[in-house]
Amino acid sequence: MVEENISTENVKEKAEEESGDGYMEIKMGGGWYITISLTHSDRFEKEYIELAKERGGLKKARFNLNPTHVRLLGEALIKFADNNGL
Repeated sequence: MVEENISTENVKEKAEEESGDGYMEIKMGGGWYITISLTHSDRFEKEYIELAKERGGLKKARFNLNPTHVRLLGEALIKFADNNGL
């Protein structure tokens, strides 16, 4: 429970510092971060959201998401957390 509160505080601080620039990171334990960034594809000439798990500046896992689905994903995560007592 304590780690969960610390993570929430880190997200709020980062969101306030970097709001509107298309980048946010969530600090996790052990030097890991979840990064959320707005990225542009030169090949397809479209924007997308990249969710990545990073450590030491290297991306270990990435997921690309259509920007039209971002709000739906956020609401689904909140609902999931509420339903499971997280």
